[in-house]
Amino acid sequence: MGFIEKISPKWAYKREAWRQANEIQKRNYDAGMYDRQNRNWFAHNESGEQTDKYFRGTVRARSRDLERNSDLMNANIHPWVRNVVGKGYTLEAKTDDEEFNDNIEKLWVKWCKKDNCDVTGSQSFWEMARMAIRRKRVDGGILFIKCYTMGGIVPFKLQALEVDELDEVQSKPNYEGNKVVGGIEYNSYNKAVGYWIKEYDIEGYLKPVSRFVERKNVIFYFSKTRPSQIREMPEMSATIGRIKEVNGYIEAATIKERIAACLSVFIKKELPTGGIGRTNTVKGNRKYDDLELTPGLITDLNAGDDIQVVNPGNSATNGSDFIKTTQRLISAGQGISYESTSRDLSSANYSSARQATIEDEETFTPEVQKLQDEFLDETYETFVISAVLSGAIQCPDFWTNKEKYLEHEWNRKPKKWIDPQKEANANKIAITTGQKTLNDIWREDGKDFKTVLDDMKKIEEYANQIGLDLNFPYLKGGGENAK
Repeated sequence: MGFIEKISPKWAYKREAWRQANEIQKRNYDAGMYDRQNRNWFAHNESGEQTDKYFRGTVRARSRDLERNSDLMNANIHPWVRNVVGKGYTLEAKTDDEEFNDNIEKLWVKWCKKDNCDVTGSQSFWEMARMAIRRKRVDGGILFIKCYTMGGIVPFKLQALEVDELDEVQSKPNYEGNKVVGGIEYNSYNKAVGYWIKEYDIEGYLKPVSRFVERKNVIFYFSKTRPSQIREMPEMSATIGRIKEVNGYIEAATIKERIAACLSVFIKKELPTGGIGRTNTVKGNRKYDDLELTPGLITDLNAGDDIQVVNPGNSATNGSDFIKTTQRLISAGQGISYESTSRDLSSANYSSARQATIEDEETFTPEVQKLQDEFLDETYETFVISAVLSGAIQCPDFWTNKEKYLEHEWNRKPKKWIDPQKEANANKIAITTGQKTLNDIWREDGKDFKTVLDDMKKIEEYANQIGLDLNFPYLKGGGENAK
């Protein structure tokens, strides 16, 4: 620097200015640099729909292919199905009218049967809910159309449709001033006002005209991750590439092991036979074309023949660590623990298993809330209105107190405890210290406190009839630990 400065101060100043500018640029974001490590990393900023629409169909098809053929793919789907829906939910009507609560709860249980809730009569309501979670993971979403038809206990059923049924080539809106994108009609605020559904004739051929269904009659179950996103995207999209790589590795390792298990035998002849004219064939020599290796084989070889054995050895490389590490990455990418997808608890203890369960529950909770808010609640409210209109439920003041009669809660079916004794003692301490009530404990078990108390009363009354003295020490404040 000093030498250049003495010769030309101007060039020395420019050189120092450019050097400092380069240093400032490097001090910003490494991820934004186009240096040697990032020179092949090209990304562009586009709206959610512009980013998704060109790849949505391909990603969905590949995701479905892995669903059909990959055990690792299904291992990452099953935890969502069994933890978000699992055994289903118990409805608890929350109105002041106990008679209405009992009647609507009993009617709901009957409606959830497949012949009453599904237009095809093939799935119960909770089977449809489990399918919704699965299709959301694989396809990105699912459509449920409210059908008002006879044949059930109330004139209301659901029709499940795949997202493929949206007519993506439809361009003319049903209402003037709206726009149609991806088979969905939007107003000026990008709010969906209706859905264009493909129509087929009785032979399965696509009709040229689609059917428009108002938004109020459709439940489109999908998650939105960007403000500019307007349609679904498979939620396994970030991990299906890695799942395919693991499947390819396992397939290659399987073929390698099959080859390694093969034993080949080559017979080396001292005097070749055959040819034209005079040969070296020895009279009485045998051919080996029909000779097969069998257990305990004893046979003679021709004079001068020798055996060379080809026995491929097993590779010393162990792929279990690779598969295990990759499966951890895949599980982490879906926000759940490795144990919940692999069912491998060899390295887990009570504390680690419980911590993993707690973290998984935090991951599943938003999906549980979404299922309740967007699918269960809307279906139940439509069911109640249909029950009142059809006369299945008598409620003269329903329309004047509609919100009151739609009040309800969903109680999840209980999951098994990791250590029942520790969990029971924890609940006992929580009740004793006032951290929980009996209603809290029963709700966590997916039970309605009124149902539990009614059952206890029935048991006590029957016990008195047969002269049996029941003792519930902890409920009554007695027992050895209460002394």
